[in-house]
Amino acid sequence: MKVVLFCGGYGMRMRNGDDDTIPKPMQMIGSRPLIWHVMRYYAHFGHKDFILCLGYGATHIKNYFLNYQESASNDFVIRGGQVEMLQTDISDWSITFVDTGPESPIGERLRRVKQYVEGEEYFLANYSDVLTDAPMNDIIDEVRESGAKASMLIVPPQSSFHCVDIEDSGNVTGITPVSHLPIWENGGYFVLSGDVLDMLTEDCDLVEDVCGKLASQGKLHGHKHLGFWKPADTFKERADIENAYKRGDRPWMLWEHAKEPVADPSPVASLASS
Repeated sequence: MKVVLFCGGYGMRMRNGDDDTIPKPMQMIGSRPLIWHVMRYYAHFGHKDFILCLGYGATHIKNYFLNYQESASNDFVIRGGQVEMLQTDISDWSITFVDTGPESPIGERLRRVKQYVEGEEYFLANYSDVLTDAPMNDIIDEVRESGAKASMLIVPPQSSFHCVDIEDSGNVTGITPVSHLPIWENGGYFVLSGDVLDMLTEDCDLVEDVCGKLASQGKLHGHKHLGFWKPADTFKERADIENAYKRGDRPWMLWEHAKEPVADPSPVASLASS
């Protein structure tokens, strides 16, 4: 199944005063950038056909994959001066690089790569700045069985702030952590049907304009995920992920614990089981 990655924004909340020319998806987590971790997650589930919606910092992303070094995260042997890889990461990946503009909203980016996903019953999409251990192929099956035209991963609120109940007099009557509120947030992992492409208009927003309309029609599915989910939208959040990586706390790296890659479910098999 094809995977559309939105990786062309400015990433203003990630800026840390260092090299601001590096786009957010290229911020490092261990020896690999954030976008690699997102792509490796999808590849673990058998989805290895990627369309990158580029914009700001496109050259960094292009050059990284044009000069990709498999030896950075795989074992290898040097024999007779030649490098022989014992494992590979991306040798069976297909990556399409498309300039979708530095200031385009997400829906517009998707509209500009429409030709690369037309004809697909379903395809996947992601913001390229969030890591999770969500069961992607199970989510795909849920969407097919529900008959929805799209699905989004939804998660409990992640904010560390508190909500305050206050009377007109100024008397505070209660304090509740935002994370304890009975609400859900968009988790940034989408399963989209081909029908969504016909809903895209110039400069539209994927969530507010498209998903909002589908929700009003009862055609949007939400997968509630209570497992690991962590954004890397700010410098602090990325630092938290980096520190967790160094400690060996890497729940999003499902491929490290898998004996065999998870096969991409065939449409025929999935439909037959629904």
